[in-house]
Amino acid sequence: MRTLPASSANKYKVNEIFYSLEGEGFFSGVAAIFIRLAGCTMGCPWCDTKYAQKTNYNLTAEQILKKIAVYPCKTVVLTGGEPTEQNLTALLKLLKQNKYQIHLETNGANLIDTKLFDFCTVSPKAYVNAKMLKKADAVKYITDTKTTLAEIESLEEKTSKKTLFYLQPKNNSKENIKQCLKLIKQKSNLRLSVQLHKFLNIK
Repeated sequence: MRTLPASSANKYKVNEIFYSLEGEGFFSGVAAIFIRLAGCTMGCPWCDTKYAQKTNYNLTAEQILKKIAVYPCKTVVLTGGEPTEQNLTALLKLLKQNKYQIHLETNGANLIDTKLFDFCTVSPKAYVNAKMLKKADAVKYITDTKTTLAEIESLEEKTSKKTLFYLQPKNNSKENIKQCLKLIKQKSNLRLSVQLHKFLNIK
């Protein structure tokens, strides 16, 4: 298990904070406040949030709370970048004290205590910790035309029975959507997750 350093002066590297609709997975279409933490060491060449490598703000947990308190919503999505590359303890404690429901979006590379979150979605990339797959409420697997049922089933074997398994077409391309539909028809417990926010042209 990787030991994560405390943020410098208890500050978090933040790329952006915004209020929108969840566009992917189980909560698709639900209003949520997004806290996009900056930085990710995975470096996937096809990443659609490369801009999140940039730190636009260095904020304490209290400063983050002040920014999100203006929104009429109590659901927060911690995303990135990769949020688990920062020490989230102080932020999670403060959000819980203020009655926020916390959803985590992670690549699953770092083993963390998912009991601190109300919902955890793992989107496996180059490397994923098998114990995080087991802890995940949902797995969101980026799918292209080369994705096979065998590789999906190999991942499924490492999840728990309660874990929801989503296929998300890379870049929302027609070819990748077609492959997702084909695989889901072959294995009906799989679910489709399109990037709704991109179809709606919202953040």
